[in-house]
Amino acid sequence: MKSAVFCFLFLSSLLGCKKEDAASAEAENKSVCSEVGTPACIQQKILSYDENAACDDASVKEYVFQGNTVFNFEPGTCGADMMAEVYDCECNLLGTLGGITGNTKINDEAFSNAVFVQVVWENKESITLIIISSFSTPSRG
Repeated sequence: MKSAVFCFLFLSSLLGCKKEDAASAEAENKSVCSEVGTPACIQQKILSYDENAACDDASVKEYVFQGNTVFNFEPGTCGADMMAEVYDCECNLLGTLGGITGNTKINDEAFSNAVFVQVVWENKESITLIIISSFSTPSRG
């Protein structure tokens, strides 16, 4: 009798789940930004990042990765072995890229699969440097 009940429950669990139900349940577990625009917690992180960014070319870029909106805090190129931090919409750290090991994966998937959406923030100093370097001064002789 126990084996008959077990078989019934086992078969019910297999037959009772549609592929569409599994897909919708998976979609509900995705980290989708509920706020319009850049989430408030990411904006707070950007304010702190702006004050502490070591490199003139530091930036924060928005991507879609593994079906989720993510934000990559890129430290810039002024130092060796610096790590970029990747956050979801709720400011959960998903992982780091670069560093001394040269990591290129988040959740065991190459971040090169991420789809770029937009630049959310760039270090203002890099913009100033670009503007200054684009002008030439006449030589005086």
